[in-house]
Amino acid sequence: MTGLGFKLGALGVIVVLVLGALIGGLYVSASNREIDLRNLITQQEKVREANFDKMWKVISQKAQIPGQYKNDFKEVYTPLIEGRYSGDGQMFMKWIHEHNPQFEGAALYKDLMTSIEGLRESFFQEQKKILSMKKQHDDLLMKFPSCIFVGGRDRIEVKVISSTKTKEIVSSGIEDDVTLFK
Repeated sequence: MTGLGFKLGALGVIVVLVLGALIGGLYVSASNREIDLRNLITQQEKVREANFDKMWKVISQKAQIPGQYKNDFKEVYTPLIEGRYSGDGQMFMKWIHEHNPQFEGAALYKDLMTSIEGLRESFFQEQKKILSMKKQHDDLLMKFPSCIFVGGRDRIEVKVISSTKTKEIVSSGIEDDVTLFK
């Protein structure tokens, strides 16, 4: 074999090795990215579940506070007023001049509304994250060149947590119930 033939053969082997390393590197990169996204989505589903659990418990427990506060207020306030003003002809005038305890129900409801809105927004953000991750995973499975290496892998199914009403509206394509108070 001549020097030129040997050089061309060696160059051919080097090109094949470089191409093999490049293809192998692309495969490893795409495969690792797919595994990372799959694991990230699984983890995010757990975060979303924990977030929903927190939201539900906080709202549920905070919603119980105004009723309990009302009962406690009535339990303290009624005997206080009865004892203070019973048998007194000037009762109405004393009641006007004195500072009496106030029922803070409006503040409790405002706090509850703020919690509902904040926790619902937090839950919505968790759902957006998981859907964004799913899109990245789908893109990885479908776009070139990664689809060559990981395109045959299973797609991840993500369930969006929603209400029956919303599912019906999306299914029908009609939403015309705009009456706020019935």
